[in-house]
Amino acid sequence: MAPKAKVNPKPSPAPPPPAAQSAPIEELFAALHSHTQNFEYERAAKVADQVLAIAPGDEDALRCKVVALIKSDAIDKALSAIQGSRHLPIDLRFYEAYCLYRQNKLHEALEAIDGQERNSMILQLESQIFYRLGKMDGCMESYEKIQRFKIDSLDIKTNIIAALVAAGRSPEVQGTMDALKVKASSNFELAYNYACSLIEKKKYAEAGQQLLSARRIGQEMLMEEDYADDEIETELAPIAVQLAYVHQLQGQTQEAIEAYMAIINCNLSDASSLAVAANNLIALRGTKDVSDSLRRLDRLIEKGAGAKQFQLANGLDVKLSTRQKESLYSNRLLLLLQANRMDQARELISALPEMFPDSVTPVLLQAALLVREKKVAKAEEILLLYADRFPDKSKRVFLARAQIAAAAGHFQISVDSLSKITDIQNMPATVATLISLQERMGDFGGANAVLNSAIEWWKNAMTEENKLDLIMQEAASYKLNHGREEEAFQLYEKLVKSRGNIEALLGLVMTAAHTNLEKAELYEKQLRPLSGLKQMNVENLEKTPGAKHVEGTHTMRIEVSEDVKKAKTKKRKRKPRYPKGFDPANPGPPPDPERWLPKRERSSYRPKRKDKRSQVRGSQGSVVREKHETATTATSVSSDNGPSTKSSQGISSSSKSGSQKATTHDQPKASSKLKKKSRK
Repeated sequence: MAPKAKVNPKPSPAPPPPAAQSAPIEELFAALHSHTQNFEYERAAKVADQVLAIAPGDEDALRCKVVALIKSDAIDKALSAIQGSRHLPIDLRFYEAYCLYRQNKLHEALEAIDGQERNSMILQLESQIFYRLGKMDGCMESYEKIQRFKIDSLDIKTNIIAALVAAGRSPEVQGTMDALKVKASSNFELAYNYACSLIEKKKYAEAGQQLLSARRIGQEMLMEEDYADDEIETELAPIAVQLAYVHQLQGQTQEAIEAYMAIINCNLSDASSLAVAANNLIALRGTKDVSDSLRRLDRLIEKGAGAKQFQLANGLDVKLSTRQKESLYSNRLLLLLQANRMDQARELISALPEMFPDSVTPVLLQAALLVREKKVAKAEEILLLYADRFPDKSKRVFLARAQIAAAAGHFQISVDSLSKITDIQNMPATVATLISLQERMGDFGGANAVLNSAIEWWKNAMTEENKLDLIMQEAASYKLNHGREEEAFQLYEKLVKSRGNIEALLGLVMTAAHTNLEKAELYEKQLRPLSGLKQMNVENLEKTPGAKHVEGTHTMRIEVSEDVKKAKTKKRKRKPRYPKGFDPANPGPPPDPERWLPKRERSSYRPKRKDKRSQVRGSQGSVVREKHETATTATSVSSDNGPSTKSSQGISSSSKSGSQKATTHDQPKASSKLKKKSRK
């Protein structure tokens, strides 16, 4: 706020020190006014201190100091100045609440503004606090009160649209924009919020076009305001992330992955956009490359100090919404379960209930951990206790309990869980699931009761899309297959009389064939003959003996026309394929016909003669004696002069093998150092 020019300051209880009287107070207030006009907030805070040194307790100087400290992002100093002036009769509770809001102490900020007059400034701060807490009902209530002041602010209107989208009230966005007299092209933030409402309504193609329009409007506006290129890219980063998310929702997986990677590799200064892009990329990958996904999340989640076990890095606790933070922690826990890091998973799950006390996600994740530890009964127990304790949040809990019990073979527990969800109990999918579970237990009477209950409910249901015909059709088919022909006949007859569809008429004829042949013949006449079929004499067909089975193999003669015979005998002539460079006119000498035979089998093969000149001639004993002397000489030479050639090769091979073992023995040490380095 701009300070007023001060001529007569308020008297101070004690005389100012001589050093503070060096500059006249009028000049100090003039300098303070000049600094605030030029956005020099740090200098303004210093000048305010000089004024307070001359006149302690001056209200205008103190307010200017607090505002200047807030504007210069010195929130801690501003809060200290406020707390140090509580003995003065100056109401600074609004500034105190704002400082607590900036420090993300949201509940303390709400307490600070409690009991204050609900003017426009208090309501704006209150709405921002509710928005960050995820309490969208309170947020929208505050914005509705703000509109009574008829403040024509585009920023407030943009925030109202954002709150509507966050509250899940996207269908109301267009009507609210018309009432506020704003268009999506008013600024890029409003265009972005309108695109988010289209995403919530599953109009992905329109949302993509709106996001492209928001990026174009943002580039033009920021360039006019002399933003640098990197600053423009940072400001428009949320739009880029949302465009990638639209690709993901449309099933364009590769385009979404490339877009997320491009955002991450840019190293933007917008930490919140980077965190959302990394989280969405991890969700898109699923169980693929779990280690890389965990490394990315470990950069965002770090151990907290004091009572807070975990916190987000880079100030993300302040920048992200409650739902976004919950998604980050949930994905990390699921990845820990996939990586089988059970100790870390238990440590994280113990902290989540305190971090998100109003959410049902922590108890669902705790049940997932217990199932992974094969403690299914314990998981079913904690889910039941939570559902009984918080009935308004029991829907998701009972669905999870039903799924866990069905997978474990506890079909009765699954049936009981689904039966407690009253708003979906008679939906076709739920009815089909209940019937399947009842059949697995062998309780066909219970399955029949589920169908009867669903039929009665849909008879009295006042909905636009009534599923009575579908339920009755499936119920009649089920009853017919399980021997309840009379009940099936009644259902089919009601369907035929009310709707007259062909499927019900066919079912009615089939059912009446078991119960009442006269009615079967009566309803059979209502069936229309299918076009394109020749009339057949059923009586003659019944008199034919049909095919007879004959033992043994017999050939069957089939008369074939002359045209078919000619077509079969006529062979297609193909041109011979010659090797490359072969001239069929001058083929040259013919190849050897025996070229494929082994040499020993060819007619030209002649075996080599044995050389008999090396044979020793003489008496028989002389040959044996010479061989014995030769063997003795070779043995003595081997023992005296070292290993022979073959032995040398063996030792050489052993030496190489030994060096190889030594190398592989040293390798794990280097690998463990690398792992330690990566952990740091």
